[in-house]
Parts: sequence; structure tokens; C-alpha cells
Amino acid sequence: MTRPVPPMYRVIAGLLRPLLRATMRRDWRGAEHLPAEGGFIAAGNHLTNVDPLVFAHYLYNHGAAPRFLAKHTLFRVPVVGWVIGKAGQIAVERDSASAVAALEPAREALAQGLCVGIFPEGTFTRDPDLWPMTAKHGVARLALSARVPVVPVAQWGPQDVLARYGRTLHVVPRRTVRVEAGPPVPLEDLYGREDDPQALREATERVMAAITEILAGLRGEEPPARPYDTRRDGDPRAAELAARAERRRARRTRTSPRTERDA
Repeated sequence: MTRPVPPMYRVIAGLLRPLLRATMRRDWRGAEHLPAEGGFIAAGNHLTNVDPLVFAHYLYNHGAAPRFLAKHTLFRVPVVGWVIGKAGQIAVERDSASAVAALEPAREALAQGLCVGIFPEGTFTRDPDLWPMTAKHGVARLALSARVPVVPVAQWGPQDVLARYGRTLHVVPRRTVRVEAGPPVPLEDLYGREDDPQALREATERVMAAITEILAGLRGEEPPARPYDTRRDGDPRAAELAARAERRRARRTRTSPRTERDA
């Protein structure tokens, strides 16, 4: 059964796919591991802002146009919110009191036989050598409650097109972008335990280990003995992010309306 693709999704894909083909060489592998029908989660590593486009291009071309989880406030942005809504992307109430309830829209998409795309790390990896770092438990919570396959997908090469935290695209000469999917991660023994912290940790570690193993093959290198953990190893960008937040606060203070007493 063909998975439905909203017209707006097709319009966006029609605009972006030729551009991606023109600017990147593709080395795609493992498509046989993507379920031909039924809902599943595609979980990938996160290197740079180009990742979602590369990730979606790979999945779309193999009949599994991914729906990404997006903060619900993004859907309130004029034009942008309308476009992503019409493209079938998933609004998630991240500030919901219940982590399980926050993922309900994603579970509904999976029940409809769709592919849900997730970057379990939640942000760019902080590992100095770009190996996957420890991940959040959202992918595990969703997989264990929805009881659907989780297909690990590794990417290598997007960081050559746009460096992590970079702003300049490098498209001449064209860089090769490698994407490979692996067999679904065995999680059946943990199904129904989405409220068990130990089960969530175990499921998350299995997913990230699978992604890392595929990435090691793409890179032809051995991964580190343990994943980078910002709680243990620190966040290399902590000082920079704090300074950026302070600059934003200062700008808001300067531009805020003066009170009558200040006038």
C-alpha cells in the first residue's frame, strides 16, 4: 500500500529534489530495510542543518516521505506554519505535562502507516569528531508505546556541504553524501514499558548503537568506546550559547518601550 503524501509535500519535494541532486552526489544504501508498508520510525544521526533535507530526500525517494516532529509554536508562524501544516508535519506540545501525551500526534501518524523521522540526539552532536552522542528518550518512548519498527539511518557527508554551526554552503565541487539504513532495531522485548526509565534507557542505547555501527561502516573508522555525553564531558558550546542568550536579552532591553517614569 502506497503511503499518502500531501500535495504540499509533493510541491516542496518537487522544488528541493532537483536542487539537492544538482548540489550533492548520492551514495545511498540499505533501502531494502525500509518497511514497504505500515508505520515506522526512521532514526538518524544529526550533523548539521542540511541533515533534514538529505534524510528526507533519501526516505522520500524510497516511498517513505517522513513526517518530522516540530514544536507546536512553529505552526503559528505566518506562512511557515501554514506550509508545514499542509505538508503533513507533526505539531508536538513539548511543554505538555505528560511526555506520553506530547507524542500522541506522532503515534497517530504511525497508526496511519506513515514514516516518522526523528533525530534522537535532539540537536547537532557535540562530539568533536562528529560521532553520535547520547540521545534523548523520545524515540524510545514513541517506539515502545506505538510498537512500531525503528529503522536506524546513518548520514555522512552533509557536514562537508554545510559545516556544523556553519552558514556557508559548499556545493562546488559537489560533495558526496552517504546515507545508509540498517535493519530495524530489536525492541519487541521492551514494548509497553514506555513509562519505565530503565527500558527507555535500554531502547535509546540500542537505537544509537545501531546508528553508530552503520556510521562506522560509512566512515571506515572505529567509533569511540562510549558516546559523547554533555552531562559528563561538558558542552563545547555552552559559553558561546550563554553569551548569545545574554546578547539577545540586552537587545530586548534596549528595544523595549520606555515606561512613563523613564520618559
